[in-house]
Amino acid sequence: MRLMADLIRGMEVAKALYVLKHSSKEASIRLEKLLLSALTNWQTKNPEASVDSGLVVQSIMVDGGRMLKRVQPAPQGRAHRVRKRSNHVTLVVGRVAEEGSTSSENA
Repeated sequence: MRLMADLIRGMEVAKALYVLKHSSKEASIRLEKLLLSALTNWQTKNPEASVDSGLVVQSIMVDGGRMLKRVQPAPQGRAHRVRKRSNHVTLVVGRVAEEGSTSSENA
C-alpha cells in the first residue's frame, strides 16, 4: 500500500486515477476507490468548482491498522503465528497552491 501511495503523492487527480487503474498491484484497487470517494467528498463541499481545474493529491499517509492473529500448524506438533496486517489510509485532495499568491512580508 505504501508503494502505491508514494507513487501517487503530489500527482494530479486524473493522472493518479489513470496510474491506479492500470497498475497490477492489489493495493491500487483499494486506493482507486478511496481516491474516487475523496473526489466525491470534495465535490460535495465545493459544488461551484469544477473537478478538472488543478486538483492534486496533497497528502497521503498509510498507517498501521488492526492485525488479525492466526495460527498455522507446523511440523512435530508446533504452531507458527500468522499476522494478517491491515492499514489506515489518510488521503487529502485539494487545489495546487499557486506560488505567486503567497504573501510574504519582509519589512
